[in-house]
Amino acid sequence: MLSMRLPLVSVVFVFVGLLPRIGWAEYALRDGDTVVFLGDSITAARTYGKIVENYTLLRFPGRKVRFVNSGWGGDTAAGGLKRLERDVFAHGATVLVVAYGVNDIGWGLKADDEHKKIYLDAVRGIVERCKARSVRVFICSAAITAEDPDKAEAGFLQRMCDEGMAIARDSGEGAIDIQRAMRKIQRHVRSIAEQIRDAKDKPTLHAADGVHLNDLGQLAMAFAILKGLGAPAEVSSVTVDARKPALVEANGCRVSDVTGDARRLEFDRLDEGLPINFGTFGALQFRFIPIPEGLNRYMLAVKGLPEGRYEVLADGRSLGAFPADQLESGVNIASATADGWEPGGPWDAQASLLIRLTDARSEIALARWFTGHYLPGYPEKDAQQKSYDEANAQVEGLQRSLVKPRPFHFIVRPAEPKPH
Repeated sequence: MLSMRLPLVSVVFVFVGLLPRIGWAEYALRDGDTVVFLGDSITAARTYGKIVENYTLLRFPGRKVRFVNSGWGGDTAAGGLKRLERDVFAHGATVLVVAYGVNDIGWGLKADDEHKKIYLDAVRGIVERCKARSVRVFICSAAITAEDPDKAEAGFLQRMCDEGMAIARDSGEGAIDIQRAMRKIQRHVRSIAEQIRDAKDKPTLHAADGVHLNDLGQLAMAFAILKGLGAPAEVSSVTVDARKPALVEANGCRVSDVTGDARRLEFDRLDEGLPINFGTFGALQFRFIPIPEGLNRYMLAVKGLPEGRYEVLADGRSLGAFPADQLESGVNIASATADGWEPGGPWDAQASLLIRLTDARSEIALARWFTGHYLPGYPEKDAQQKSYDEANAQVEGLQRSLVKPRPFHFIVRPAEPKPH
């Protein structure tokens, strides 16, 4: 929620080769889909999946898409194949996102042809069984480890995952190269870490074991998956001219009631979807991962303002003050705020609240799973499971209600002079 005027969002990355059979502007998750994430402990951490869920709900509020996490700590692709019926098909999956690899070769201790064959046979089995059930499947390469990125590029894990993704593509299914996408981010993180003296302050994508991901690593993995699913960078954009006043252009939204002048310009903006945000200090992660340019372009341009600084407000919430020339060329206001301790625009507040609801839904799903797994003889198990399902449905309803588009009232006015 920090102001987008901060320099930490100025780095732009170019990601290529991530998309399977979909166009860059076509998001793969459709209305009515049930998306299941299948993988090992990195998936079972339930972090990258929640980011994909929040992005989808905010950006495409008109699509009813459900999400199920079927990650299992220590699992392999062969294990995922064995539990497809229980943990994928039983949920009514229409889309399956599969991420395995590290456990399949024993964290590198079993990086040999025998274990590669077991992995590839399992991937082939997952793809074939999904196709038979009309489930669209995306085979992902594994998340990166903390290994030197230049060595890992030609390493056994990447080569094995390349063959797994080729199986999916040859079958007409999707493939997302998480490793190479994350490796671009990893190189940038390392370049920043080299400038920091204290080892405890050096940024990384991993936990101490060099395999499991920390929150930054999970965000990098979510970014890679979203781009691989065709997530568009553009939320919406508006250009207004303060001199007439008049709407010049609107994309992904409708603008009405443009009134006033440079002393007080007002208009209403109704967006088709909203940007994703990550709570207080979430924008600090944008130093490492190009969320603003890659996923979150929520743009405002105001032409014809005299020289000076102008405050922008949305529904009474201040987004901060911007120079006239910056507004002339366009400002990404997705995470802009006048106070880093508070959400910026109402969309920022909506995204912050959605995080809490998605976390709550995840906790309900975990409680349901643990009840069935750890208390199989619990006398009230069936009634309890039914109550979990009802609670989940209620939270899903709250999620959809929260992200429902509504018009925001914008005001652009001269900013108060800064005190000396």
